[in-house]
Amino acid sequence: MIEENNLNHYYKNGLLIATVNCDWKCLKESNLSLDVCQNSHTNKMKTKTIEVSKLVCMFEENLMSDCVIFAGLEPMLQIEEIVKFIEVFRVSNDSDVIIYTGYYKKEIEDTVNRLKKYDNIIIKFGRFIPNVDSVYDNVLKIKLVSGNQYAEKIS
Repeated sequence: MIEENNLNHYYKNGLLIATVNCDWKCLKESNLSLDVCQNSHTNKMKTKTIEVSKLVCMFEENLMSDCVIFAGLEPMLQIEEIVKFIEVFRVSNDSDVIIYTGYYKKEIEDTVNRLKKYDNIIIKFGRFIPNVDSVYDNVLKIKLVSGNQYAEKIS
């Protein structure tokens, strides 16, 4: 799923690119069913492969886009594709790239360190936990659904 002009994940208008893989760690840890997942609808969508160059063009042609957001299921399970996108994107653009992950920082330190070499990368860390109060995040400047979640500008 691609959504232009998304303001739900960051205070800037963004091109949302939904990732399609998940290990359902949030649900397994809480012993919950898939229908509780806030992204369960994404799991039911047909997967489309879009060339990186086309995604970059979509961003550049939309004068409203200020950032790119990877969310949906679990972006870290598609990190090679995300890195490829960032490498192509950075040739012509220095806009923020936001990655929503359900992993905690300590679980993906190698990946975080790998992403630090690119400018303007923000990662939202933490799993969805149902029935936990939401929290305002000062980096993303939006409310996150679970109080254990937070974002960090890593570069």
